[in-house]
Amino acid sequence: MKPTDLRGILQYIPQFREKTFVLAIDGTIVTDENFATLLLDVAVMRSLSIRVVLVHGASAQIKLLAEKSGVKASNCDGTGITDAATLQIAMDAANRLTHEILEGLSTNDLRAVCPNAIIAHPLGIIQGVDHLFTGKVERVDTELLTTLLAQGIVPVIPPLGFDGEGKTYRVNSDSVALAVAEALKATKLIYLTAADGLIHSGKLIRQMIVSELQNLLATHSVQFAPEILSKAQHAALACRAGVPRVHIINGKVDEGLLAEVFSNEGIGTLIYANEYQQIRAAKKKDVRAIQLLTKAAVESDELVKRTRAMIETRLGDYYIFEIDKNPVACVALHVYPEQKKGELACLYVNGSHENQGIGRKLLQFVESKARELNLNDLLTLSTQAFTYFQSKGGFSEGTPDDLPPARREKYDASGRNSKVLVKKLK
Repeated sequence: MKPTDLRGILQYIPQFREKTFVLAIDGTIVTDENFATLLLDVAVMRSLSIRVVLVHGASAQIKLLAEKSGVKASNCDGTGITDAATLQIAMDAANRLTHEILEGLSTNDLRAVCPNAIIAHPLGIIQGVDHLFTGKVERVDTELLTTLLAQGIVPVIPPLGFDGEGKTYRVNSDSVALAVAEALKATKLIYLTAADGLIHSGKLIRQMIVSELQNLLATHSVQFAPEILSKAQHAALACRAGVPRVHIINGKVDEGLLAEVFSNEGIGTLIYANEYQQIRAAKKKDVRAIQLLTKAAVESDELVKRTRAMIETRLGDYYIFEIDKNPVACVALHVYPEQKKGELACLYVNGSHENQGIGRKLLQFVESKARELNLNDLLTLSTQAFTYFQSKGGFSEGTPDDLPPARREKYDASGRNSKVLVKKLK
């Protein structure tokens, strides 16, 4: 998706306006050549009245600075032991990155500030080991951050926390982002990393409900790529803490942030706290969406052309599969009550959402509807997808004689010579 695709962006504005997004940016992304473009994406979101908080990591920079200084850093990612030397290097590295981010935001005419909003306390002694200057987020100064956001200021938060005595602690940036998102009741928490998303067993997870992610973490956490395991753990915690959507994307992809936020398919992984998919009855406003969805299939002669009037006449037969309120698939159930038969028709899934099980869900939905209506047979006609209906839906090949008289008349007049498939419901 390109930033100039205003239609794609505009449909999301009503649901995102004045909402808060927390962007958690790995240190490697801040120094990547694409970071300038990423900040442009932030400027676009601010122009659309989306409130943005930036939380950044610094592990890569801490490691590099330690090597240059000849210091053996004991904790680069904020989870191990932080001695005094490592803390000093962490402060230097984090402050440099914060300054770079503030410079970049200024270049895009965005007001920004680095607040001392993370109140931390020592992680303490764990299993007999004192973690020294490694800290844990105690609370977030929500009032301070809310005041800044209300004035159009972008808070930039480093992986450092402060206690009531003015002491500084090294804290993990993933956990800082989680705490900030929870405290501000953010609509989205977006982790920008060097990976394409959550990789499990060598495969990219595109979207997953939090309960399924928790099961994977409990039983197969070793199959997550090591560099991304923390993102998976914090994504699950964030959803359970009330953040509706957590995204993990590759921050090095040009225009990737906008593509993730303002499109259905996105570019990385989406973890959601509740069902963001639903099948619902079509409304009059969906007629154009149905026509646009099925346009390619009509042109390839996979589906028969349906005019607006044809759809509106039988609008009650149509159903929409939507993701975050955007139609991505459709189906229809035409009922012939006298013959106690139903026809599954107009099944189509947008190409960007193929191979995600949506077609099968619509098949099962229509079959359930047909059973609720006490129908004996479910029919479908197909010129190209008949093997799909047979293998995925349990249909068997029938003949035109299986069609109700009214449907048989249309079948003969069409000249499409479609295969007739039948599934006995009783």
